[in-house]
Amino acid sequence: MIIKSIAHLLNERGLISVAPQETVKAACALLTAHDIGALAVVDNGKLVGVLSERDVIRRCISGDRKTAETQVAEVMTQAPVTVQRDASLADAQTKMFEGGFRHLPVVDEAGRAIGMLSMRDIPTEYRLMVERFREYRGVDAASL
Repeated sequence: MIIKSIAHLLNERGLISVAPQETVKAACALLTAHDIGALAVVDNGKLVGVLSERDVIRRCISGDRKTAETQVAEVMTQAPVTVQRDASLADAQTKMFEGGFRHLPVVDEAGRAIGMLSMRDIPTEYRLMVERFREYRGVDAASL
């Protein structure tokens, strides 16, 4: 199967999001219910952040904060990097590798969040192809 764009890969999968004023505990329930590793944080239709499992562990649990009392806005990653839905997987992977993250919000032409791309969504052969190309171009493989 040839994947032409991120939209093709996501195949109309909807966006799972949380409001910034929700508790981390409620957000974790969404992560569990949908078996995903990150949520888009949306406020009045605008993407304002991403909440990942890593954010919860590092900024909430490790900081002795109570998930039932901590708001998502307090621990989310603000101003996340995004990718257009018609972008290539190589473009998305490059952003993920360079940013050191495994989830990337997908936006439409108007900049509205429409999905979340996870590294696990990308077929292994595509990941390996981009990694090999980066190695060939002299990009440090350890940064992958």
